[in-house]
Amino acid sequence: GVDLQVCTSKNPTCCTKKMEERYQTAAKQDIQQVLQTSSATLKFLISWNAAAFQETFEMLIRLAENYTSTLFCNAYRTMAAEATVRVQEFFTDVGLFLFGTEVGTEEFVNRFFDTLFPVVYNHVINPGPTDISLEYAECLQVARRDIRPFGNIPKKAIGQMGKSLLASRTFLQALNLGIEVINTTDHLHFSKACSRALLRMQYCPHCQGLTLSKPCMGYCLNTMRGCLADIAEVDLHWRGYIQSLEELSGALSGAHSIEHVLLNFHSLVRDALIQARINGPELSEQVSKICGPPVRKPKQSPGCSFDQNKDNQGLKVFYRHSEETFANRRKEFISHLRLYRAFYSGLADQLCGNELAAADGLPCWNGEDVVRSYTHRVVGSGIKAQSANPEVQVKGTDPVISQIIDKLKHVIQV
Repeated sequence: GVDLQVCTSKNPTCCTKKMEERYQTAAKQDIQQVLQTSSATLKFLISWNAAAFQETFEMLIRLAENYTSTLFCNAYRTMAAEATVRVQEFFTDVGLFLFGTEVGTEEFVNRFFDTLFPVVYNHVINPGPTDISLEYAECLQVARRDIRPFGNIPKKAIGQMGKSLLASRTFLQALNLGIEVINTTDHLHFSKACSRALLRMQYCPHCQGLTLSKPCMGYCLNTMRGCLADIAEVDLHWRGYIQSLEELSGALSGAHSIEHVLLNFHSLVRDALIQARINGPELSEQVSKICGPPVRKPKQSPGCSFDQNKDNQGLKVFYRHSEETFANRRKEFISHLRLYRAFYSGLADQLCGNELAAADGLPCWNGEDVVRSYTHRVVGSGIKAQSANPEVQVKGTDPVISQIIDKLKHVIQV
């Protein structure tokens, strides 16, 4: 092995260049494996909860939709069929917003009340033997914000929905980002200098027949802190991320909680309908001024097409448990996540301590030979500390890590 690149030594060697290259690949794979194993529980914790919260939100949306449709079926049968279509559209928008589409809450709450107004006018405010025409219904939709048939209830709904949905949506997005951070650091791209240092630490002793010797603790720390210098830079932002999640989780409770807001939406709608009914005569007058007398077409309102018993049993049971379990699940998740606050600052130390380095006091490998102890100075974590690293040369931050740090900063601001 005269042409060895890394595992050169004064002693005879049993490695060839080809073996050295294969060891190089093995060394990188080993570390990748160790990294993935060390983050596996954390990754599972976040991804399992992200899925569970998403499922809870989906259930809440279905239940809230059922409550609102049931209101029309029970109290306003003649317009139930048309109104439940508006209700379905509204809760579809709620779901789209929660799971990430760029549509404003104000926009879809207003759209719901705009499209509901012609239906209410036709059946409650000015019912006739026939239905209003499509053009007339469109005029009513446009006029709804000026006429304000539902008083300040749409405004109230916008305020409640805006706060609670945005907080829940941010919570979900933050959890998904947490998974992305771990995936990114699990599949770190090692520099050439790091790959060579890993090879020297893990497999060069094999070339001298020293297959059982493990690296000295200080040597392992220098090598791993050099290779994981980028990851250590994530630490500060990861701590900030967990703290922000904790604060956000607190804000998801109480009057602004998504359960409270979604499951009480039907009572806001009920109040809006009562208000429109009480002010019926005045509203009719205002409508005539803006849209003229009603233009009517033959009636075709079917009754209530919504099967209220189908889902409600299972959902009612779900709701009874949901509010406290939802809050408890969040608390429990945050308290588990808190244990991983320092995950990125101590990663190199954890890997050397648990897996890679020789126990204290035992002869160990220092990169050249088996010795009683490692004599070079041991550097700290993070990029700055690496300028004095005797084992690995570190040249600035990996752009992929910079990108994930920017995403963490952004979600903390949100």
